[in-house]
Amino acid sequence: MRHSTKIALITLLAATSVSGVKAADLISYPTSTAQQVPVATPAPAYDWSGFYSGIYGVYQHSPVGGDQYGLGIDAGVNTTFNYFLAGAEVAVHGLGGGAGATTYGQVVGKAGVLVTDNTLLYGAAGYGIDLGVPDESDALVGGGLEYAITDNVSVRAQYLHGFPVTGDNAKEQVSLGAQFHF
Repeated sequence: MRHSTKIALITLLAATSVSGVKAADLISYPTSTAQQVPVATPAPAYDWSGFYSGIYGVYQHSPVGGDQYGLGIDAGVNTTFNYFLAGAEVAVHGLGGGAGATTYGQVVGKAGVLVTDNTLLYGAAGYGIDLGVPDESDALVGGGLEYAITDNVSVRAQYLHGFPVTGDNAKEQVSLGAQFHF
């Protein structure tokens, strides 16, 4: 098993064991038998739908750029369907260290599942472009884990792998940040 797969499994297990499970009775309709027919399932307590923006710290490694660190901002929108989430996000971050300073922008789509009312596990795919030197672009694939702290603030950890579209410089990107929901 690869190290990234082991880390993802450990993170998922830790997140699900830390947060408590909340139960609610189903809304049901009595019938002439001892069985009851469920009418609807309760909605999650935390509403992930809507617009958000955030700040994050990022570590990026590539053969050309080396180890780079930086800060970024993002903005996006989510919508939920029962316990499933779909969303889109744009982000830009500045990087320093390694081969020098650069700026990296990305557009990412997300699809995920609500593990608990306030814990989201998602996959992400999109497009990234190096806005400095070298002039490169990447197809991004990865995922993340996000946890709602309050009704308006969540924290997340995200991993993205950049497959080169132009150039031949694959990238590994890890970010940790806070999202502010509106």
